[in-house]
Amino acid sequence: MPTALVTGASAGLGTHFALALAKRGDDVVLVARREDRLEQLAERIRGRHGVAAHIVAADLAKKTAIAKIIDRVAGEGLTVDLLINNAGFGARGAFAEIDRAAQARMIDVNCRALVELSHAFLPAMLDRRSGAILNVASTAAFQPGPWMAVYYATKAFVLSFSEALHEEVKDQGVHVSALCPGPTRTEFAELAAMGDSELFKRMAGPPEKVVADGINALGANRAVVVSGMMNKVGASSIRFIPRGLARRLAGSLQKAR
Repeated sequence: MPTALVTGASAGLGTHFALALAKRGDDVVLVARREDRLEQLAERIRGRHGVAAHIVAADLAKKTAIAKIIDRVAGEGLTVDLLINNAGFGARGAFAEIDRAAQARMIDVNCRALVELSHAFLPAMLDRRSGAILNVASTAAFQPGPWMAVYYATKAFVLSFSEALHEEVKDQGVHVSALCPGPTRTEFAELAAMGDSELFKRMAGPPEKVVADGINALGANRAVVVSGMMNKVGASSIRFIPRGLARRLAGSLQKAR
């Protein structure tokens, strides 16, 4: 059976990815900070789908986390066929007022850990001429986001990195895709203090659709997939809107009322 490693697996899209992959028969390696939640999810997967579910409790903001994951995978004798770089978080508010350490942590989780995990498992995929990496970006990647400045910037990084990596390896048997969901009904909104955001009030969609779109795009080796018709329209329209207007619109949706 193929083995999929999913980061941010203890909640939100990560849990949905893990369940969807286990349902189709993949063994899974579940990575997140909260070990109790990982244990519960692993038991659920084993009981419901009869596949192997390994857990690695690791905080991806810590530079030691990647080595811990690599060591655990090697120690279990596992081959990672599919990497889902899903872990990430946002913080809403004026840049100058958000804790500096929290914003550095966001960059570590959303960008650095994603790059390091990709670099850790890609060479073996290239040697086998098979494998896949799905990086979860966001529709936030397509424009600047006042009042969520660092989050939007991290997702622009993920999108750019994923497209470049896709181009590098597309003829070597390895698929790389960037998944760009819009607002989605998960824990993310509350953790990012976005419960009252007009963006989430108006446009939040179901996580199951996002996961299905991501898995299907990866199978077809599409470089970028925007999940949801309205999100596709919004992401495409950014190309035709002056940058100044785009950032004002984004800021009006994110700014606290």
